[in-house]
Amino acid sequence: RQAYVVCARISSTKDKPGANTDGEEDFAPDDAPPAAAVEDLYAELSVGALSGVAVEMLHGQLPSEEKDAVMARFAAGETDVLVATTVIEVGVDVPNATVMVICDADRFGISQLHQLRGRIGRGGHTGVCLLLTSATPGTPARQRLAAVAGTLDGFALAEVDLEQRREG
Repeated sequence: RQAYVVCARISSTKDKPGANTDGEEDFAPDDAPPAAAVEDLYAELSVGALSGVAVEMLHGQLPSEEKDAVMARFAAGETDVLVATTVIEVGVDVPNATVMVICDADRFGISQLHQLRGRIGRGGHTGVCLLLTSATPGTPARQRLAAVAGTLDGFALAEVDLEQRREG
């Protein structure tokens, strides 16, 4: 099977313009430590724990042709693990993808988490989504994660999102 590893940032390099996001809202408090970055985690995993498998990275700042080529290889089963930003949130259908690890899951909103999780388990095999967080219990972030972990019902999740963030 194949897996996604999702990060909230592209790069940890602060002086690289626009390097830390794919344009998504970051739900982290201002004093939170930096989130995992695709470029850093890709480098770490591809020579470390996952050195024996095909690992690639994908984010919104790659040229369109490169993004398309990376996704084509993943869809064809040539890539085992795709380390990516939320650029994979919609429009991706890889039935063989059954695992998703979302790093710093507290940095994402309920609808993003629900959409991301929907990318796995689309084939004949059950999917598993791991939400990694260091958010403190009892915080709104942990409440969001508990809601996502507690149901697959998008309407129920929309109600929780409405309760937390209000209308608009």
